[in-house]
Amino acid sequence: MNIDFKGKRILVTGVGQGIGRDLALRLAKFNGEVIGFSRTQENLDKLHSEDPRIQTVCVDLSDWEAAINAVKSVLPIDMLVNNAGVAILKPFLKMTKEEIDKIYDINVKAVISVSQIVAENLVSRKVGGSIVNVSSQAGIAAILNHSIYCSSKAAVDMLTKNMALELGPHNIRVNSINPTVVMTEMGKLGWSDPAKASAMLSKIPLGRFAEVSEVVDAIVYLLSDRSSMINGVMLPVDGGFLAT
Repeated sequence: MNIDFKGKRILVTGVGQGIGRDLALRLAKFNGEVIGFSRTQENLDKLHSEDPRIQTVCVDLSDWEAAINAVKSVLPIDMLVNNAGVAILKPFLKMTKEEIDKIYDINVKAVISVSQIVAENLVSRKVGGSIVNVSSQAGIAAILNHSIYCSSKAAVDMLTKNMALELGPHNIRVNSINPTVVMTEMGKLGWSDPAKASAMLSKIPLGRFAEVSEVVDAIVYLLSDRSSMINGVMLPVDGGFLAT
């Protein structure tokens, strides 16, 4: 499938590592003008050294005003991937207010603050666009010790639908992807224990976790004109986990 983002300015949040990092490199390879946000300057420096075409901005997206100012500083933006996220996995009865705030500030509120500025600019310029929110299978299926994380991703999914409904008339498409466990460096560390991994793998018909490239493929497709009639969709990248 031939995909070319030449002339498109694409903002990706959470590019410091994992899915966001690989996505930024892929989009640049496909000729997109990529702007990457991360709160860790060291990771941004490594990304920029690997592909100097990628513009990087160090910002803590949990700070509402800082997030808004960072997005305004890189406008115009044609496409957006809200990839930044945080997971704190604890039993429901043990979650603290501070931990809940941290999850919602990044996983939900930052999606809103960043998307509002990008969408407002697209509308004012009278041009279409594409937004992809990185959600999770945890937004659809309950997972042990994931209660607050699950609820934050469920919020992202419903936010995606409402954004698609309201922004669609402006030719701005909004979709989300819902991956299973992804074999990022963090994923490998967190799920390397066979005893822990076996319970999750037993629920995935394909019998394996997702590779980073497989999630990146789905995001690239949803950003591109190849998905021009897809709007308001939650796309599982889960090997069939949600089908069981």
